[in-house]
Amino acid sequence: MSLALLGGALVATPAAVAAEQPVIGKPAFDRDGCARIEKSLPTLADWPKVESRFKGKGGDEQRIARILEGMTLEEKVGQMTQPEIAAITPDEVRQYSIGSVLNGGGSWPNKDKHASQQDWLKLADAYWEAAKGSRTKIPVIWGIDAVHGNNNVYGATVFPHNIGLGAAQDPCLVRDISAATARQIRATGQDWAFAPTLAVVKDDRWGRTYEGFSEDPRITRAYGYEAINGLQDGSTKRIGYNGVIGTAKHFIGDGGTLKGQDQGVNPSSEAEMINVHGQGYYGALAAGSQTVMVSFNSWTNAELGIDEGKLHGSDKALNQILKGKMGFDGLVVSDWNGIGQVPGCTNASCPQAINAGIDIVMVPNDWKAFIANTVAQVTGGQIPLSRIDDAVTRILRVKLRSGLYESQKPSDRSYANSDEALKETWLARDAVRSSQTLLKNNGNVLPLKPKSKVLVVGKSADSIQNQTGGWTLSWQGTGNTNADFPNATSILGGLKQQLGDVNVTFDEKGDTDPKGYDAVIAVIGETPYAEGVGDLTRKTLEASKLYPEDLAVLDKVRGKGAPVVTVYVGGRPLYMNKEINRSDAFVAAWLPGTEGGGVADVLLKGGFKGKLPYSWPKSACQTPLNAGSAGYDPLFKLGYGLKTGQRVTVGQLDETAGPVTCGSTGGGGTATEDLEVFNRTDVAPYKGFIGSAENWGGTEIGPDGTASHAEIGVVQSDVNVQQDGLKATWTGTGPAQLYFQNPAGTNDLRGYLNADAALEFDTVVHEAPANRTVISMHCVYPCFSEVNATKLFTDLAGAPKSTVKIPVSCFANGLDLENVNTPFLVYTDGKFSASFANVRWVPKGAQDPDARPCSSLN
Repeated sequence: MSLALLGGALVATPAAVAAEQPVIGKPAFDRDGCARIEKSLPTLADWPKVESRFKGKGGDEQRIARILEGMTLEEKVGQMTQPEIAAITPDEVRQYSIGSVLNGGGSWPNKDKHASQQDWLKLADAYWEAAKGSRTKIPVIWGIDAVHGNNNVYGATVFPHNIGLGAAQDPCLVRDISAATARQIRATGQDWAFAPTLAVVKDDRWGRTYEGFSEDPRITRAYGYEAINGLQDGSTKRIGYNGVIGTAKHFIGDGGTLKGQDQGVNPSSEAEMINVHGQGYYGALAAGSQTVMVSFNSWTNAELGIDEGKLHGSDKALNQILKGKMGFDGLVVSDWNGIGQVPGCTNASCPQAINAGIDIVMVPNDWKAFIANTVAQVTGGQIPLSRIDDAVTRILRVKLRSGLYESQKPSDRSYANSDEALKETWLARDAVRSSQTLLKNNGNVLPLKPKSKVLVVGKSADSIQNQTGGWTLSWQGTGNTNADFPNATSILGGLKQQLGDVNVTFDEKGDTDPKGYDAVIAVIGETPYAEGVGDLTRKTLEASKLYPEDLAVLDKVRGKGAPVVTVYVGGRPLYMNKEINRSDAFVAAWLPGTEGGGVADVLLKGGFKGKLPYSWPKSACQTPLNAGSAGYDPLFKLGYGLKTGQRVTVGQLDETAGPVTCGSTGGGGTATEDLEVFNRTDVAPYKGFIGSAENWGGTEIGPDGTASHAEIGVVQSDVNVQQDGLKATWTGTGPAQLYFQNPAGTNDLRGYLNADAALEFDTVVHEAPANRTVISMHCVYPCFSEVNATKLFTDLAGAPKSTVKIPVSCFANGLDLENVNTPFLVYTDGKFSASFANVRWVPKGAQDPDARPCSSLN
């Protein structure tokens, strides 16, 4: 069998299946010299051996052996340790023989979002010189999440996110953007890009959908090759003079989790892992990717006998498949505190993960404890010294192949401090033009006439924050303004460049009468998000429910005599029938980055090339939706996209409103879906509040995760992963509470009692409660029920993260479950401090062996 794309759908076609292990090498190339997006991919019966074009230089292995022989155990473990720049000084890099550092999204030198190139290079030089001043003199490498350009750096050109590149269907463009990104990284002194993401996304509810190139593994395979080729400067023995180390991530199956839940469970068969989720890695490893990052997700399917659990601890995935069958000889790096999710492990201790094949451990803050624990675990026999030696051999191999041993300090390398290298405006603008996907063009409204007078409306027309999305200056892409992008052009700005200020009127809310204008251009869509926070889980795909302000502005301007051209800015397809119906033309601009002028170019000059990289839904809960799957019935198929001048009329679409949430939460029946209340951020319809005598009506916790009264304060914290929790501190000056509430009304949650559900949350107790502390649920005060959690929290004080499970039945007396507005509240009047994350009601959770007996909460 093989996978082929016919008429926009992936279908199976007969092909011979070899009995022996398949071998994959360099791809077939098109006449432009770039990897070809094949019409079909052969179905593989086993994981393939991947022949890397990267061979290194003769003598490397002997040199590595000599270096390794002279290292102490502590120095070896130091090489395996990767702290975050905010948590380690250059002198500590020297002292602990640290092998690599990273900066997370939203982390900059001196904690300054506007840090200059000189600031970045100064810190890079300091780390470099510290490593060179250590006893081993092994160079340090600095990794950075440069996922659409060097997106952490002020003033850098930011390219379209991967979803837009997938729409372009141009492997050469991916190669050129990756090469430009490498130059941008060298301009600020880093050595290592945590890119590309090779997820084949199967459920668009995932908050990282835009980081995947496509649901089509053929595209991901070709793009994986060219992304690494561009980043590493196309060399075969040493990473090229202008290149950086590339990373194939996240291994494996991050795009295939149930319900699109970030870091969730991928239930794929091994055959599906091989033939769908593995494809991008075959391309990237063939191009010579030197590093692979492990995925947060689990790989579990009880019916198929698959129980790998968290992939950070999977010997099968890392040692047997990646390093064994696929023959990968580079290094494997963990994700942010990823080892802490392996059962029995913490962020600072995980022999299972190291034994499973992780070579560098991303341990941002607890790195000193990690070094001490790992050294003790080797001495105690939990981790074989041979495994440590293998890890360090791989690290040194990559460092030799990167050319760092012969390199100058970062500020003296090619492109260092080059302002021009940071600004790749023409390439970015071309990429934006290539990615624009025309879904509707009734009456051939587009392209607009060159001298058109236009009314521009919508929240995203003049928002560079919205058009760049997540992973831009900050981790979630939030907290930015246009002033944070000094070299950028908004879509509005691009229209003014083309038409002149006098012909462009901007009214974000759409209150201006469209009469007398040649066209209305409405720029609408999603607001920034990244991993976790961007998950829709049970939320609807219906844009008018997620972003009602967009439909409101379209309702103001439609049917007023001027054709309406709608530009959708967002990271995934949504159910937008209402918005499309109110538009004469509809363009998916995806997340175009800093060059909004590219959108304006195509609106005014034509040249639409984009094709849907993901299938477009026709109803609010139509997910997962993938070509070739049973019952495939999208509004627009994978690969759909109109060309300029193509005469296709899109008729009136069904506007049936979907439910507020997708999936059953029971009502008077039996709940079958988790009720998420807080998962890195508030989950609609719930919002987080603090209350005290200062404001018992409730002060909403802000988007930055903070709120403060004299009696209680809340800040963001790390419980499972980066910034996934809220740390609440009661000062003891008076009673106060932290709670999540539906401000719009109540919900019928009887189905959870029927499903024997539990209230579950993850917590770290920083300070035991001084006075009586309760957990309660409310059905509009004074209707409520509570349990005494004083002993529960006291017993957890000082312990690592714990998951608490309290049966909903413990709250049944006194709680009207048909009218719950507050599903979680913690109250005390004394000193107390704890972090809370992943608050949810879980069907059948009360049946778990570790669920708390109600009698223990009296």
